[in-house]
Amino acid sequence: MWALRRASQPIRGHAFRFGGPRASAAASVVFCGDLEHGVDNHGHSSIIPFTIIQPKRFYQRPSVPAKFFFGTQCLSSQAGTKSSDDEDDLEDGFSELETPLGNETAAGNNVGKEAAADLISEPELSDADSADDLSEAAPDVLDLSDDEPSDMSSKKVARKKTFGSPLFKVIMESPRQSINSAIDKWVEEGNTLGRTEMSVAMLILRKRRMFGRALQLSEWVEANKRVEFVERDYASRVDLIAKVHGLHKAEKYIEKVPQSFQGEVMYRTLLANCASSLNVKKAEELFNKMRDLGFPLTPFSCNQLLLLYKRVDRKKIADVLLLMEKENVKPSLFTYKLLIDTKGRSNDITGMEQVIETMKSDGLEPDLLTQAMVARFYAFGGLHEKAEAVIKEMEGDDLKENRGACKLLLPLYASLGKADEVGRIWKACEVNPRLDECLAAIEAWGTVGRVDNAEAVFEKMLKTWKKVSAKYYTALLKVYANHKMLAKGKDVAKRMSDNGCQIGPYTWDALVKLYLEAGEVEKAGSILQKAAQQSSMRPLYSSYLAILDKYAKRGDIHNAEKIFHRLRLSGYVGRMQQYQALLQAYANAKVPAYGFRERLKADNIFPNKAVAALLTKVDAFKKTAITDLLD
Repeated sequence: MWALRRASQPIRGHAFRFGGPRASAAASVVFCGDLEHGVDNHGHSSIIPFTIIQPKRFYQRPSVPAKFFFGTQCLSSQAGTKSSDDEDDLEDGFSELETPLGNETAAGNNVGKEAAADLISEPELSDADSADDLSEAAPDVLDLSDDEPSDMSSKKVARKKTFGSPLFKVIMESPRQSINSAIDKWVEEGNTLGRTEMSVAMLILRKRRMFGRALQLSEWVEANKRVEFVERDYASRVDLIAKVHGLHKAEKYIEKVPQSFQGEVMYRTLLANCASSLNVKKAEELFNKMRDLGFPLTPFSCNQLLLLYKRVDRKKIADVLLLMEKENVKPSLFTYKLLIDTKGRSNDITGMEQVIETMKSDGLEPDLLTQAMVARFYAFGGLHEKAEAVIKEMEGDDLKENRGACKLLLPLYASLGKADEVGRIWKACEVNPRLDECLAAIEAWGTVGRVDNAEAVFEKMLKTWKKVSAKYYTALLKVYANHKMLAKGKDVAKRMSDNGCQIGPYTWDALVKLYLEAGEVEKAGSILQKAAQQSSMRPLYSSYLAILDKYAKRGDIHNAEKIFHRLRLSGYVGRMQQYQALLQAYANAKVPAYGFRERLKADNIFPNKAVAALLTKVDAFKKTAITDLLD
């Protein structure tokens, strides 16, 4: 663990002292988050004293408000995510971040380093872990008990059954207010409703992020006593309540759960939701409560704090690692993924490689997703030879035997600008393609500028599957946006509508980018405003920021302030990027930004170098006696 902490941070004269139960550390440079300005992700200086911690407890210290990376998905349970019945395009963990350093990098477009870094690795730390490593995820609602025989013991059988759940179909065909009566009627018709059927329905609802309907099903099951609830069932209810109604309601529900079921799984599920919603104070309080209740310190709980601090306060990551070392908690593969991702985002390639070596010395080998993450960081850092070496290792000697790697190899080769390699990998998939491979191929061909090839993959996909969800249309829409093909983008959007696709935030984001690249900023803003008004789903942060940046370049203060206000109304508060963009609008308009320092202070934002320079610049526009005379 000591080696892990050494690898996880550049050390400047660390001197650990232990007085009673407490441990403190000297000032240290910890996880520099801003690649350009040498500050952390929220504008704080990277050289900040460690917090004082106890091995037993974590103490809250003054911190910036909860902040989000745009488009970021939760690693553990997608906890705290607002749901909607119309979020079909979010199934399979679809995220804009699945596109690795695509057209923007290969085509040489201007992409900010921070935005590009955000594109690197979130999928590796979301989709894979939430789907394949259930130990790092919140428990599935009504998960099969160990003593119940079932043909769903293998994941393949489970996946197979999810596509034909009669109960799920009943729930989907019923209005939200009539779900209970619809299930009652379905049971009265003689249909069997046991744990297996309910587990399958819950799995699909969660996969589609329809948490409200999943909660209704859970409540119906408990009220009708169709299944005897165990701790994991109660924990799953906590997870759903937190997602739909918030952390406070979830805490209140725990108080009603029988004492014998208020175990570690229950509280760690709530902790995952606290981490996902970026509620630092609540997460630390709950972590301390779990220790007070005598629950063992597990890698899962530590990983939730690491995940939380990775997003909001990277200085505290070393505190968690110190605690794990003192309590002899062995890092999991997930722990190492978090640290690799954090170092890679900081463009600290040496530190990332040290973490990898420490992981291997602990007997853990990087899986495909971890290797893909490392390769992307190498590519982003300009280390193409190292990136290609990792990619070749992922590919292996036989693609037929290693077919699962293809969906990762396609975007990786594209990020290196290797169109021939993209074609070679796609040729291995083309005869009998899978949906995820088609999606990766569309994005990869778009990245290397082969729009016609991306279109061919899309058409082949539609012929094979007839009807696909919105995310596959959105992939092609993004290709058109990146290549400024407005007319073709409109056609794809119309086809989505004609084919009955449910359109959500990621499609809106692609449409916004499509019109922005065509120079129609007002139209892009109008689309986003209508989408926000007509749907319960929240537009992506990146959608607002893209429009704000365009107005800033024009020096259009009025419209920049309007978009900034909409950002705040949507809940995106206290992020450095939006303030920097707004300040840039004032600077480009050569107009003083009166009271801007007070606005930053009110949102607990501490200017980084770039913002401080802009503040000085807009202050220089203030009128003085002599400039007034000269004017």
